[in-house]
This record gives sequence, C-alpha cells and structure tokens, in this order.
Amino acid sequence: MAQCADIIIIGGGIIGNAAAYYLAKKGCSVIVLEKSDHIGNGGSSRNGGGVRQSGRDKRELPLAMYGAKHLWPFLSEELGMDVEYYQKGNLRLGKTEGHMKILKDLADNASSLGLDVRMIDREEAKSICSYLSDEVVGASWCPTDGHANPMLATLAYYKKARELGVKFITGEEVIGIRKIKGKAREVITSEDHYEAETIILSAGYDSRKIAATVGIDVPMTQALLEVLVTEAQPPMFYQMLGTAMADFYGHQSTHGSFVFGGSSGFEGVNKDNGTPVTNSLTASCICRGIMKYFPCLADAKIVRTWAGWIDVCADHVPVISRVEEVPGLILACGFSGHGFGIAPAAGTLLSQIAMGEDTVLDVSSFRYDRFKAKL
Repeated sequence: MAQCADIIIIGGGIIGNAAAYYLAKKGCSVIVLEKSDHIGNGGSSRNGGGVRQSGRDKRELPLAMYGAKHLWPFLSEELGMDVEYYQKGNLRLGKTEGHMKILKDLADNASSLGLDVRMIDREEAKSICSYLSDEVVGASWCPTDGHANPMLATLAYYKKARELGVKFITGEEVIGIRKIKGKAREVITSEDHYEAETIILSAGYDSRKIAATVGIDVPMTQALLEVLVTEAQPPMFYQMLGTAMADFYGHQSTHGSFVFGGSSGFEGVNKDNGTPVTNSLTASCICRGIMKYFPCLADAKIVRTWAGWIDVCADHVPVISRVEEVPGLILACGFSGHGFGIAPAAGTLLSQIAMGEDTVLDVSSFRYDRFKAKL
C-alpha cells in the first residue's frame, strides 16, 4: 500500500523544506522525498548565502523584497535556530565607467519598483567599507540587502518542519510521477510509491526529467558554480559584496571567515561524471578578482572550496506554478542560482498555492505556461 499524505514534496532543499514547514503550520500532512542521503545536499548547502534584492530581475524582485521585510529578519526567532542573518547592506562595486553604467541600469530598474538602492561614489563607498581598493570608483548601495548561512537556514526549516510532523525520507530517488484519472496522484521512487492530493516538484535540475514523466518540460540547463572559504579573519565588514562584472560575490561570516563565490569560465573541462567537483583554476581566478577590490585579504589562506549545480531557467526566472495539463502538480524549479535568498517567500507562496489560498504576491510571472508558443 502506498504511503499517503495531503502533500508530497519532491526535493529536500531549502525551498522544499520551507514549503513543508509553512504547510505543516497550516495543518497539512506532508512527506518530503530526497534522493540524497542528506537534506540540502544540492544548491541549498553549496551557495554564497546572499539575501539580496538588488540586481534581480523585475519579476523576481517582489519576492526578494517581501522576504527581506517580512520573513528573513524574524526567521531565527520563528524557527528557533540562529541562521546567521545579517541585514548590513549590499555593495556592488565598479572600477570603470562601463561598470558604473551596468550598476546604474540595475539600480534604476530596482528603484522603479520601490527598492531603496542608489548609486554612490568612491568616498561614500569607502565610508561604508574602508577596506576598498583605490581602484573602486563607485558602487550601487542597497542598505536592506543581507546574507545568511545556507546550511543553518536549510537545517532550521528541516528541524522545525519535523517538529510539526513532516516526514522526511532520504536516499530514495524519484523515478516518476503517475497520474490517476488525469490527476497527478502518485510518486514512484526507487524503493516505494507514495500518494497525495498535491505534489510539489522542487528538485532542482532533476525536476526536468521528473516532470517529463507526465509530459511536462521546463526549459532548464545545468551550471556549476564554485565557492571558497578563507580562514577566520578579525571582524572587518559584514556587507554583502559583489561587482558589476560578477568577478566574485560574498561576505564575512559570523565565524570570521570570508565566503566568496564565482567562476573561471573553464568549468566545462572537468571530467566529473556528474559530481560537482571544484576546478583547480577557479579559486585562483576568484582570488585575483578579490585582491583587486580588497587588497587587505591578499594573505588570507583558503581553507576549503566546494562546487554545486544550479538549475538555470531559460529566462533566468523561476517557475512557481500549477500545471493546468496535470492537475495536482505544482512546479518550483529553475531558480537559476537565485533561490536561497527568496526561499522563505517561495515556500510561503507554495504553501498558499497548494492550499488554494490567495497568494501574498502576484505569481503570474512565474507561470509554467509562459514558455508556450503564442498562437
């Protein structure tokens, strides 16, 4: 006999865990299925921890703004665990006129939707962060951006969801979804099968092949991003950092170490057989970029690096949507490396969609059918 619940969530990352928590708060029975032996073993534990609003697509920005105002500042208290959230602002740095034009365009887009983000010159940037290189000519500044600890935030949602009765099953790969009388009803795994009124598919890039078992395709590709961690440094600055050209992004953690992400452009040469392994070229490329902006970190030792896959949607905006062709199925995928910061908002919206409630934000821009050919 199938194991049953009101809702099955495929994918044990932070978005799946957040949705499970918010649904359990509403009194739903929930099963979360994760193919790895470990919760959050994908992008949720392998990202730079940014909780940013600046630099986002206009469609995605309302989710980030809602989370920064209503969810992230209270998350540690609500979940009963410190997620190391800092709301100290975001400096996106530029060194040339070309960089400043890129940053101004991004800032103008965001400010047109009500975000407090503005351009600042070198002197003001240095008043915020005195460690900046003299090569920096200016920056965009968003004082309400921040960062958090991805592993702790994912774990906090997981633990609280379990306290509320959510059942987590790890080490079982989902093989497919089965329709009964035209409705998504069963989830088939390598070990068992499960049944629910509603199925939320939030399994990163794996969502594409799972959705294909009911004839649905989401145009996604897979990309590898890498992160490095330095040894602990004295408290220096806790802003979220980035650049116009995305040379690197990162922040200083509660522990004192700096966490920086980036890429070298040579990730394709890895012969990794699908395992997200780091490339020997990437850390040095990221470090060269960092030292141009923060020469004070030139002698900081790297203690570890890691890599993770992201699910890149064709238009770089996620799909958060019911699927009309497959009643009972909700998609939550294609977050394109932006998912961590909007996870609390996405989890909130998924719980409301699953319960048939009015959503706190307009989700029409995230509909699955936006990729259909217009007749």
